[in-house]
Amino acid sequence: MELDIAARTAEVLGGPQRLDPLRQDEITPEMMRQVKPLHKMFGLPPDAPLHSVFATLFRHHDVIGPYLDMGIGFLIGAALSPRHREMITLRTGWLCGAPYEWGEHVPRAKKAGMSAEEVEALTVGSADPIWNDQDRTVLMAVEELHSGAMICDATWAALAEFMDDKALIELPALTGHYHTVAFLHNALRFPTRKGNAGLAER
Repeated sequence: MELDIAARTAEVLGGPQRLDPLRQDEITPEMMRQVKPLHKMFGLPPDAPLHSVFATLFRHHDVIGPYLDMGIGFLIGAALSPRHREMITLRTGWLCGAPYEWGEHVPRAKKAGMSAEEVEALTVGSADPIWNDQDRTVLMAVEELHSGAMICDATWAALAEFMDDKALIELPALTGHYHTVAFLHNALRFPTRKGNAGLAER
């Protein structure tokens, strides 16, 4: 089914953010410690202010704190290639109709070597003829997880031909992680940042 970008954007972003970020005096040193690896990865100063998304999610720090550590682990100790990681993230973001997630990761996908044509093809998915066998298999796995919470035997066997055990575990974990991220972004109605065109980002 084709995604109606305008309608979905209005549905997700058509109202105000549903929870306010923590005030500056509510942000703890532990919260700042947890985002330092992200600041380093994205070239921000170590003492950069806490992003409003994290300042909001950290209202439930007992849960979101460990969850953020896991997300950073996907970046630091990744078994998947940056290209496949971004393909998984973007296909998940598109299937979930997640403007924030999609718009943030298009530039990261291009930095990982994806072309604009490939980014556009992610809106179609594994059926697009642009993909090689490995890319198509990765996308099929993401689509099967999204639709049925399972990877079929044929897709799993195809993945196992070019992925090691760590990558085979990481793929469903990463797919699930970015489903959760999409749910949080959408449900809390985080507005997209300046320069993030949401689902229209290419």
